[in-house]
Amino acid sequence: MSYKENPKFTGSGILACVPQKGTCPIGCKDCFFTEGKSYLSPLVDNLPNLPPVELGKNHVVRVNDGNDSNVDRETVMKAASVYPMKFYNTAIPILAHFDAPVVLTLNPGKDTDIRIHFVSALDDLKKLMFVRFRVNAWNLSKCDLAVEYYAREEIPIVLTFMAYNEIADIPEEHQKYYIDRKRTLNNYWAITTAGWEMIMSRYKYNKWVYSCGKVEGELGKPSCRFCGNCLREYFAAMERLAGDKA
Repeated sequence: MSYKENPKFTGSGILACVPQKGTCPIGCKDCFFTEGKSYLSPLVDNLPNLPPVELGKNHVVRVNDGNDSNVDRETVMKAASVYPMKFYNTAIPILAHFDAPVVLTLNPGKDTDIRIHFVSALDDLKKLMFVRFRVNAWNLSKCDLAVEYYAREEIPIVLTFMAYNEIADIPEEHQKYYIDRKRTLNNYWAITTAGWEMIMSRYKYNKWVYSCGKVEGELGKPSCRFCGNCLREYFAAMERLAGDKA
């Protein structure tokens, strides 16, 4: 099975990796991976999707850009063991067992607008490369809580801007902040640049808060090439972990 590059990662120094077969059990609504819109679709023909070992030597490998690293964790970690530079993505707040930095999604699936994972165990906190909050125009009170907590712990918070298949999924009073536009491969109702600015301005002076993608909206480009969050925080996390072992 030939490796398929995530087009969002082109030129970024990051490679995609999905060691498992099948869809993700987390079930986040409007997820491109589980709804047949992935660059790996049809999943039955293209999973697992593992970068060649030689290519992985000179890139940071993101495990997983689809599915979840805590799903069939032994398979995931065994597959990832060949890559010297890697980090794991998960929406399940069980972190200490991972052998590399971890990105935790704080409000996955049905929790997007309702609740947040607050990690408190020291061993789990040490593994965090950053936390990821799935933000929209109407869950900002929850976002404020996440930012307050994790900034206090000196953990970076990356805001990932939600996009929706249907305008009806967006509360009417917030629809002015969304536009039907193409992101990487697919069209969604996605945040406008004005909406992005409205949200990011809340955290303008908080050094721990970043946008996923340098700029979102019609004037932005979601390509990782122009962002750099993952590379910056991967190496910062590795330096921090090395200091803990010294």
